[in-house]
Amino acid sequence: MELVVQFQVLNQSCQCLAWKPHPVVPHPVVAWGAESQHVVAGYSDGTIRVFSVSRTEMELKMHPHAVALTAIAYSTDGEMILSGGKDGLVVVSSPRTGMTIHVLVEHKGSPITVLQCTRKQYRDFGVEGGELWLATSSDRRVSIWASDWLKDKCELLDWLSFPAPAGPEGLGSLPPSLAAFCPWEPGTLVYVGFGMQKEALFYSLHKKQVVEKISLPYFATSLSLSPAARFMAVGFGERLLRLLRCPSSKAQDYAGHDDAVHLCRFAPSGRRLLTASHSAVLLWEL
Repeated sequence: MELVVQFQVLNQSCQCLAWKPHPVVPHPVVAWGAESQHVVAGYSDGTIRVFSVSRTEMELKMHPHAVALTAIAYSTDGEMILSGGKDGLVVVSSPRTGMTIHVLVEHKGSPITVLQCTRKQYRDFGVEGGELWLATSSDRRVSIWASDWLKDKCELLDWLSFPAPAGPEGLGSLPPSLAAFCPWEPGTLVYVGFGMQKEALFYSLHKKQVVEKISLPYFATSLSLSPAARFMAVGFGERLLRLLRCPSSKAQDYAGHDDAVHLCRFAPSGRRLLTASHSAVLLWEL
């Protein structure tokens, strides 16, 4: 439990970051570790920086956004970086060349809250490419895309808009719109956000409809789905963390945070859960 590496960028705040994923087929000569210990980070001035953890240095700096970044993710093969800004633009960049490959304007005008990529089975949904990815924005809209990065293809697969009552507050004071692909139900995504009811919605991309609703005690401020078991973690502004077993919806609540639980994230093994509030990071053992 000690600080191993620290990267400092002066006069800029880091808004979002992501680890480069494991390669699918490890190179027989190169041991996984040094090769892919990379972190990409998005900053308040619209820049993206790629850091090598093993070499403790910045390898690449790009400036694809004119405004602060709000979300960032690697494609599943680590060959592309997807970034979203406060203005709703989503940019696809190459970490090899530093060049901008695509600029997607569908969410323009509303900050991007989530970007997530997942592998898809070939010929799923009748579109080309080996990857599905989603973008979520503050105005409760989710777009789902199918991509073949090698062929430079990016196709809109589905577009979701979730209704909400007219709130007196601005978008900034509302709970965030969050979506995630469901690891145990391929072709399904989970959505939480400000809406008519306090609930988590399971949406099927095959059936094009909400197939399950799980009611929640409050509007969610963070969401994570376990990659290893049917568990969903939801954080709330009321300093509460809820662990749900799906599909039975059995819930266990945990207190212990000093403020809104604004981040929860399962470890890849699914055996641990990391949660964060204003001044505390908690590590839970499942």
